[in-house]
Amino acid sequence: MKGGKSSGGTRKADTKLAVKKTQAKGKAVKDPNKPKRPASAFFVFMEEFRKQFKEENPGNKSVAAEKAPYVAKADKRKKEYEKNMASYNKKLSAGDKEEDDESDKSKSEVNDEEDEEESEDEEEDDD
Repeated sequence: MKGGKSSGGTRKADTKLAVKKTQAKGKAVKDPNKPKRPASAFFVFMEEFRKQFKEENPGNKSVAAEKAPYVAKADKRKKEYEKNMASYNKKLSAGDKEEDDESDKSKSEVNDEEDEEESEDEEEDDD
């Protein structure tokens, strides 16, 4: 039958839209007896390469000394972030959302629009 609707097409679309029921989204328990996956070709190569590199470069200095200043900077930024997040969460819990509810535009965009309106008003006054 041409032009007629088939009931199978809509049914298939409905199943795609349906929400699948799953069990609780907790982390699955790992089986301790399950064998480990084999190493990829890159890891097999690196295993041999590390041994060879250490033999050829015994005096290679540790990366920890080079890494230390960056770790200190990262810790400082993390503490500042945690402080900012604590104050932000405190502000949210207090219900003080005035700045967020005003507009999606940044303050500079709002100020630019106000300046444009003022300049247009001045031009109209000149006429």
